[in-house]
Amino acid sequence: MSGAKPRRRWLRRILFAGSLFVFVVGAYGVYSVATLPDVSSLVRTNPKVTALMQQRAAERGTKPATIRSWSSYNSISAHLRNAVIVSEDGAFFQHSGIDYYELKEAIKRDWEEGRFARGASTITQQLAKNLYLSTSKNPLRKIREFFIARELEKKLTKQRIFEIYLNVIEWGDGVYGIGPASQRYFGKGPGALQPEEAAVLAAMIPSPRSYTPAKGVTSYLKKRKDELLNRMMRYGNLSQQELEAARSRDVEFRGAASKARAETPQTGTTATDADNAEPSDGVEEGEIKEAAKTE
Repeated sequence: MSGAKPRRRWLRRILFAGSLFVFVVGAYGVYSVATLPDVSSLVRTNPKVTALMQQRAAERGTKPATIRSWSSYNSISAHLRNAVIVSEDGAFFQHSGIDYYELKEAIKRDWEEGRFARGASTITQQLAKNLYLSTSKNPLRKIREFFIARELEKKLTKQRIFEIYLNVIEWGDGVYGIGPASQRYFGKGPGALQPEEAAVLAAMIPSPRSYTPAKGVTSYLKKRKDELLNRMMRYGNLSQQELEAARSRDVEFRGAASKARAETPQTGTTATDADNAEPSDGVEEGEIKEAAKTE
């Protein structure tokens, strides 16, 4: 009996802590809903500055840059749109802002590894973060991101969400939007991007200041480019002939001293092998909807 009281005491503490956690999360959820930003203006008005741009400026102690160029959805190469979809959010055109399957898998993996090992943010969530929040991984920030993403999906079309996303996300230090990124790295407009160039740009998105070609052509960019090209072919964005042509062309970065050779994978590597690699983006088989088909 002597051990029963300590066990009951610990049980009460656990129940209290759990109740407190639920209360805090619930209260913050109510606060997030009550203070949602008005996203309806984005239906027709392009944003000039984002929370991420303000955060980067604060880190440097400078004034935030502004978005000075805008590329409409249809003026952006279908290769780029498809590369971003297969890289970042394969179910984008099916979900309502939150990919619950990927969210469940991310929580499971994070719990097993005891760290934020797998991301589950959809394109809509990434846009919510870029426009209104920060790069913090604070769980409370994720709650607010959830509600803003749902609001974006209610007020905007998928095509408009994707267009804004491509025009505001970071593509290197001080490079925001696909127009400036395409000009900076390849000296051309976003409508002229070839599949291999599109794959390189999509490969940069998870950590654009680390993976930028300005720091040199890394093995990561080469490997990830081939993986994304393989996925684009596998899901019908490229024919086998187009894939082979893309992999045979040199990827030349504007102003770079070196160029990335689109090399054929090592012996034994196929499109299937590349797609079975450890996923870093949550794209699963059967989820891809080609961006080109939404026009």
